[in-house]
Amino acid sequence: MADNDKLDGLRKRIDALDEQIQRLINDRAAVAREVAAVKLAEGADTHFYRPEREVAILRRVSERNTGPMPSEEMVRLFREIMSACLALEQPLNIAYLGPEGTFTQAAALKQFGHSVRTIALNGIDDVFREVESGAAHYGVVPIENSTEGVVRHTLDLFQHSRLNICGEVQLRIHHYLLARDADATITRVLAHQQALAQCRGWLESNLPHAEHLAVASNAEAARMVSQQDGAAAIASETAAEIYGLAIRNRNIEDEPDNTTRFLVIGRQAALPSGNDLTSLLISVRNRPGMLYAMLEHFARNGVSMTRIESRPSRRGVWDYVFYIDVEGHRDDAPVAAALAELDKEVFAVKVLGSYPRAVI
Repeated sequence: MADNDKLDGLRKRIDALDEQIQRLINDRAAVAREVAAVKLAEGADTHFYRPEREVAILRRVSERNTGPMPSEEMVRLFREIMSACLALEQPLNIAYLGPEGTFTQAAALKQFGHSVRTIALNGIDDVFREVESGAAHYGVVPIENSTEGVVRHTLDLFQHSRLNICGEVQLRIHHYLLARDADATITRVLAHQQALAQCRGWLESNLPHAEHLAVASNAEAARMVSQQDGAAAIASETAAEIYGLAIRNRNIEDEPDNTTRFLVIGRQAALPSGNDLTSLLISVRNRPGMLYAMLEHFARNGVSMTRIESRPSRRGVWDYVFYIDVEGHRDDAPVAAALAELDKEVFAVKVLGSYPRAVI
């Protein structure tokens, strides 16, 4: 009886806390509506989503968290609250590389929460066009994988796009082998070429005679496999649910820390958040030592570089551009000084965006 009384008391405490939480969430939503009204009245800033503001809030959530709820889970809950409140101000349309069930969709929902409208598109270039036209407020595109490196098509599209990079998302990738029949013999495996590469070792060990077929996305592979016998797809658990497939094997990626980085693209630039990255496209004059001279400007101004990639410029044979990520915002004094110096030395410097680092 004493145990039952104690349990009863704990449940009443939970009920009281639930009421308090619900009241506070509605109070927050009411303030969000007031913020929207002030912005509309001023007419100065009708862009209700501010990535630097969201990230600053989520960083504080993580830093002040004392448990027992893990920080990652607490951040996820607050992101959903923020997503729902933002939807009262301005529902967002978010374009992503489809179809439904891709890791890019998962990255979009991780960044914006579930109170947005996601728009599945057939290609990365379609995502750029949707955002450029204004049909979507933001887009989410893959940029690099910790195992297989950069997504070159995404890089190339930035050469001529007017869009800004205004955020990044890092997503831990778990690959699943999916099929219509849990026990059927698998003769071919369908997946995006990156997923096939990330699972190469597992496939050679476990399905050495199966044919590998590269398709537009893992979710498309799952859709195709849902209509085929003897085929399997490498895709997510979400894709298994969407297309009614059996999970044959879990976590078949070769690298246990397999992570993909995604970029958020939009028409507005992000303000400094205090912990930012800046992505640059630099075209250099073709002369000896130019790469060294270019990097020297960052070193002299104390700017740390986190990534560099070269790609053909498509202006001429053996003519290249460099994609560089550096720590800091373009408005930070060290970065601004380095950019000013670079502008005098190189053919062209294009700031693709300064944006907050991913939280968790």
